[in-house]
Amino acid sequence: MTARLVTADLRGRITVGQPDRQYLVHEEDDGTLVLEPAVVISELEHRFLANAALQAQIEYARDHPEQRMRRGRRS
Repeated sequence: MTARLVTADLRGRITVGQPDRQYLVHEEDDGTLVLEPAVVISELEHRFLANAALQAQIEYARDHPEQRMRRGRRS
């Protein structure tokens, strides 16, 4: 990573990172701020990603379409 010199504006602010991007900020013991690019996911997606058994079932179903069962129409 290349270091770059930045200058604070009159209100003491600097621009870091890329516009319209979210970051997690970690502060080191010496006061250094570390920005880590972040993505927000829903609680439902988080639960899905944490459930390896469900992911395996879905992968199996995708690999074996011949085993699909037809559903009847709702009345």
